[in-house]
Amino acid sequence: MLLVALVLWFVGSGDDGPPNGSAGAGASSPAPSITPGPTPSGSAITSRPGGRDESPGEGTGDGGTGTSSGAGAGGGEGTGGSAGSGSGSGSPDGPSAGTSSGTGGDSGRRVAAGSPLPNCAPGALELALSSAKVSYGPDEKPEFRITAKNTSAATCKADLGPLAVVLTVSDDADDEVWSSKQCPRGPRTVWLSVPAGGTVTHTVAWDRRYSTEQCDKPSTRSASPGTYLVEAAAPGQKVLRASITLAKD
Repeated sequence: MLLVALVLWFVGSGDDGPPNGSAGAGASSPAPSITPGPTPSGSAITSRPGGRDESPGEGTGDGGTGTSSGAGAGGGEGTGGSAGSGSGSGSPDGPSAGTSSGTGGDSGRRVAAGSPLPNCAPGALELALSSAKVSYGPDEKPEFRITAKNTSAATCKADLGPLAVVLTVSDDADDEVWSSKQCPRGPRTVWLSVPAGGTVTHTVAWDRRYSTEQCDKPSTRSASPGTYLVEAAAPGQKVLRASITLAKD
């Protein structure tokens, strides 16, 4: 009987619960816990701005420093401005002297009296006087050339006008016939640029008329045929002389 009782107790104790290691139907089991993973370091943005689908490569190397510079496209030769049509200073008319208009010209460039060019020092300027011809026919106007040489090492300006360089014509009796300072009709000043070591020439034409002190009444008397002495006088310069002949025919 004892044995039967032990068997019945053993069987009854095995029906009290589910087998070990299995979950019963409808039984709830505890939810598994979720633990955060390792937090990544650095920014969460892995793409570069501007829409480029590139990510920086990993590594610790320093970026190289660029040494080449692109050649700029600017600085190309532009088209220069068109040259202006400048006009030379001075009177547009040819130089004249005496009581009537004369013909002539200048080999140098005329400049204004107020030009920044310095005035030629008397010691740096050498003047010379010559006549275009030795003898002139009845219908020819004598032409006198005043040449100025700059012996200095710098360009300067010189006034070769009728009042600065006075020309006189005298007859064989040493009587004055004509003077450039008497009632000049042309420009009273003729400023020329004289290059360093260079020369310029101013030409004056004489219409053969006598000078007069009455500038409003030009002389009608003309020089007779014969030999005449031409002189040029300027401050700081020696008197220059040349002779001409007015032929009869």
